[in-house]
Amino acid sequence: MEDQLDRIDRNIIAALSRDGRLSMSALAAKVGLSKTPVQIRLRRLEKEGYIRGYVAVVDRERMGEGHVAFVQVTLSDTRSTALEAFNKAVMGVPEVEQCHMMAASFDYLLKVRTRDIASYRRVLGERISALPHVAQTSTFVAMETVKDR
Repeated sequence: MEDQLDRIDRNIIAALSRDGRLSMSALAAKVGLSKTPVQIRLRRLEKEGYIRGYVAVVDRERMGEGHVAFVQVTLSDTRSTALEAFNKAVMGVPEVEQCHMMAASFDYLLKVRTRDIASYRRVLGERISALPHVAQTSTFVAMETVKDR
């Protein structure tokens, strides 16, 4: 699918990745086309799933969600039904910002955001550890975010 993107499509995506609030005129100027062809390309990129949405970049520290922990999760069962049960349940934990299935000595890596270490401890004990088939967790607390794209 990636072969379907030309240089202009890639430039549109790159420009919107840097600033999702660009006006159509500004976007057109950045990629060297008029507004109408850029609008057509943008609709196609959205329809085909290259652009999945637009978001505001929120200052999590100011929102009271500055504590970041990464959690390695090992499951007691890794058959597909167990994986599906875990995947479905983890979607219901709002503090879990990201969940990645890993090819590693553990099964999942979670990025968890909370107010502080005490609230993280509650989330770990009451929510993450209670997810289906969780056998073991290991936590790594981020001291500082150096790059967050």
